[in-house]
Amino acid sequence: MNAPDLSNFAITRRWPPRHPDRLQLYTLGTPNGIKVSVFLEETGLPYEAHKVDISRNDQMTPEFLSVSPNNKIPAILDPDGPGGRPLSLFESGAILIYLAEKTGRFLSVDPHQRYATLQWLMFQMGGVGPMFGQLGFFYKYAGSAYEDKRPLDRYAGETRRLLGVMDRQLADHAWLAGAEYSIADMAVFPWIRGMLTHYQAGELVGYGGFHNVDRALQAFLARPAVQRGISVPA
Repeated sequence: MNAPDLSNFAITRRWPPRHPDRLQLYTLGTPNGIKVSVFLEETGLPYEAHKVDISRNDQMTPEFLSVSPNNKIPAILDPDGPGGRPLSLFESGAILIYLAEKTGRFLSVDPHQRYATLQWLMFQMGGVGPMFGQLGFFYKYAGSAYEDKRPLDRYAGETRRLLGVMDRQLADHAWLAGAEYSIADMAVFPWIRGMLTHYQAGELVGYGGFHNVDRALQAFLARPAVQRGISVPA
């Protein structure tokens, strides 16, 4: 079988694939990047990871923008997309849904369970990611120097509120969408891990009081595929 021709995709000129028959992942070890590498490790779908180095503005290059016009990681190029045609895709939530449907894993075909999962995925995309990210900016990065602490108070308070929403859900469920581990968990828990380990904001938001969240986070981090996915790209 001949290798797929990916030469029409400009991104392959900056990050040439060594294995063009595999899914190409353009990523960095951020919470959004970890979501997709964890999914790929969980399913064993063959892939090749390429580091998008934001310290060198890789994300602003024409080649990367050709598949991710919002200049954010991760992005993928699947040589075996729908109908056997290559497909490029950006936005981590969309990528998770696509890969779940491609593999038949971690997103139930039962309509009730499917939408329960998707609502928690959207909860992450619309709430956890933006709010935790702003918390990180105002607590650890340049925003920490602002004399006006109202933005930090705002995002710390919203992070606490979102943790409370998840803690109540996880009081009665093993995972966010119910009894089964899903793409919703792959989306949320890298952000909680990042808030604790990278932003070091656990004390600020009173994380010690969210016992159900921490129980699920530890279960997530104990999974071998998660441990491998966190290290991508090497």
